[in-house]
Amino acid sequence: MIYTVTFNPSLDYVIQTDKLSPGGINRAVSEHIYPGGKGNNVSVILSNLGHKSRALGFVAGFTGDALEEMLKARGCYTDFIRLEEGFTRINVKINDGQETEINGQGPVITQEAIEELYERLDRLVKDDILVLAGSIPDTLPADMYEKIMARLNGRGIRIVVDATKDLLLNVLKYRPFLIKPNNHELAEMFGAVLNTEEEIIRHAAMLQKKGARNVLVSMAGDGALLLSEDGEIYRSRPPKGEVRNSVGAGDSMVAGFLTGYLNTGDHEKAFKLGIAAGSATAFMNWLAGRDEITALLGEQPSAYGL
Repeated sequence: MIYTVTFNPSLDYVIQTDKLSPGGINRAVSEHIYPGGKGNNVSVILSNLGHKSRALGFVAGFTGDALEEMLKARGCYTDFIRLEEGFTRINVKINDGQETEINGQGPVITQEAIEELYERLDRLVKDDILVLAGSIPDTLPADMYEKIMARLNGRGIRIVVDATKDLLLNVLKYRPFLIKPNNHELAEMFGAVLNTEEEIIRHAAMLQKKGARNVLVSMAGDGALLLSEDGEIYRSRPPKGEVRNSVGAGDSMVAGFLTGYLNTGDHEKAFKLGIAAGSATAFMNWLAGRDEITALLGEQPSAYGL
C-alpha cells in the first residue's frame, strides 16, 4: 500500500479573472474548488494512474469534511485524524495571467493528534511506500520528518521525501527511496548558484552520497534529471505545451515516477512517466488525468503497465 502524509492540507479555491485590481472589486471568469496539499496531490495522480493510496494527515471543521469527500470521489482512501478545533485551511489561488496565492494558516495540531498519526504509521509493513511531502506547520516540531523516519527505520518501508532544505537534508541518513528537489531548492541546500546541468548533477550526487537512493531533480522548462540507485543518470527535456499551472506539477512527477517504478521496476520508465505526469499537470488548470498523461509518453501506455 502507498500512504501519503499532508500535515497542512487545504481546499484550493482557484479563480480565473481577466485582471486583478488590488483594492478594487474583482470578478471571476471561472472558479473551482479542489482538494489541496502536496501529499493529497500525489494520492489523486496515483489514483488517476491506477494505484490506490491512503491519504493521512489532519483535518478539521466543515472544510475538512469537504476535503475528505473530494478525495474519496477521486478514488483515494483516507484515514485523516480529526482535530476538535479550527478548520482545514482554504488557499485562494488567483490567475490573471500570473499566479497570486493567499494561503490559509490551518488548525493547531495537538500532541495527542501527533501520537495518533504515529499509531497509524506504526501499522505500515515491509515494502509499503510512504510519501512525506510539503512543509511542516509552525505548530509542529521542525524535525517532524526526521522523527517519523527514525521511528520507521529498518522496517523495509520505502519512503519518498519532497521537502526543502534542512527538512530534507536531515533525513538523508535514513536512506529515503526517492527525494525530489527542484534545481532552486538544490542550490539553496548547498548555498550555491547552479548555472549548468553538470553543476546540478554534481550537487544531486552529493545528496546520494548522504544517503538518498534516487534523486529526481525537476527544472521547470529545462526538464528534469534522475540519478538512480543503480548508478545511471537520466535526462529529459519537457514535452512541448502551454504552461497554465505550476501547482501540483512536482507532486504529479512524484506520483508518475512511483507508478512507473511499481509497474515496471525500471528507473528509466519511471522517470519518463514522472516527466509526462508533471508536464501534463502543468499544461492543465489542475491535476492531469490518465489520458492527458499517457498522451505525452510518446509510446504505448502498456509499456509502462498502464
